[in-house]
Amino acid sequence: MQEAKIHKEISFAGNIQNYLREFVYGGIDGAVTTFAVVAGAVGADLDTSIIIILGFANLLADGFSMSVGAYLSAKSEKENYKKHKNIEYWEVENIPDKERQEIVEIYQAKGFEGELLEKVVDVIVSDKDRWVNEMMKDELNMMEDSKSPFKIGLATLASFILIGLIPLIVYVYDLIWKTDIDLFFWTSLFTGLAFLVVGWLKSFVNQTNTLKSISETLLLGFLAALVAYFVGDFLESLLTKF
Repeated sequence: MQEAKIHKEISFAGNIQNYLREFVYGGIDGAVTTFAVVAGAVGADLDTSIIIILGFANLLADGFSMSVGAYLSAKSEKENYKKHKNIEYWEVENIPDKERQEIVEIYQAKGFEGELLEKVVDVIVSDKDRWVNEMMKDELNMMEDSKSPFKIGLATLASFILIGLIPLIVYVYDLIWKTDIDLFFWTSLFTGLAFLVVGWLKSFVNQTNTLKSISETLLLGFLAALVAYFVGDFLESLLTKF
């Protein structure tokens, strides 16, 4: 019983790690997009209720759109891999001499020669599945992704909404309880913290410098918000003249 529980926990942790990339990039897009919408609305001097409406409409619509895009992209890659693999199976069955020669050439390029080369080739072509897998990897440079397209889409949607919700929290709180705080200041602060955490996670996903990853994420988010703010301010000033 205890072993089964431990195995289940390890499997769950492994699933989270497998889809961490989707979670990180979905979260970055969610935070950047929603924060930019809020900043643009603040620049246009819109009411809190309007900011919340625009923010949630963007959050749900863009989150769904991005998750569907991630799902379809992953599904397309799997279908493309399967199509080429079926072609390789057909070639192995119908033109084996040509396919064997390709294996010879692949391993010659790796430095194998003479009797050792022949033994390696014999071992590979003795198993059809092994043979096809070698052709997929070394001839076509294609590796099968074991991740589920549905889970990729789900992880993207969950992170987009979860992290993208942060720029809206202060405005929702103010709408319900009415405060005298500077809403955009606190929103910027909380969103900055979200960028910091997601940037830190991105450094693990990409195996890059932590400080560089955090800085890039913060800069991206606040540049997008800055542009949106001044566009909103400009359009508000322009429209009030009419």
